[in-house]
Amino acid sequence: MSAESQELSDRLGSWRRSFRTWRWQRPFWAGLLTLLGGLPIAYFPYANLTLGQLSIRMATTAGAGSLIIGVLLVVLGLTMWFQPLVRTFSGVAAILLALVSLVVSNIGGFVIGFLLALLGGALALSWVPPRPAAEADAPAGHDESTPNDSAGFTLQKAAAGPGADDESTNGRHRAG
Repeated sequence: MSAESQELSDRLGSWRRSFRTWRWQRPFWAGLLTLLGGLPIAYFPYANLTLGQLSIRMATTAGAGSLIIGVLLVVLGLTMWFQPLVRTFSGVAAILLALVSLVVSNIGGFVIGFLLALLGGALALSWVPPRPAAEADAPAGHDESTPNDSAGFTLQKAAAGPGADDESTNGRHRAG
């Protein structure tokens, strides 16, 4: 193995790690599915299918609406990648545009674009940004004076007496 090939594999490994870090910090798959959902919605109304001498055109009167919906879905997919803070807006808009494409654009790009955009919007809504490393190391509400069980969960003291709060015991009864 030469030094040049080692340098190339190091560069590829570095690029792969940096891409993975970039991908984990945003709703990557949501953006990809939304972007891919916009392509068939925008493409099919303008497509020509030729079978021998027979030419089939899928043109509809709503071709401009299909193009607008498809381009908006592509832009929303890119927005999910490059502006992850607006993922909620992008997800809701992608779902609404996917639903509108059923009526406007050849049954949502023959259901392919509809399903991809709908799934991408749902993934954008469900994606949660990763917690910073400082928050991930220390659990919320953890106090050194509070004992832990063997699994590391914080043990809470059970409230005693007739006026005890039912939520503090998580529905369990104490014997005694």
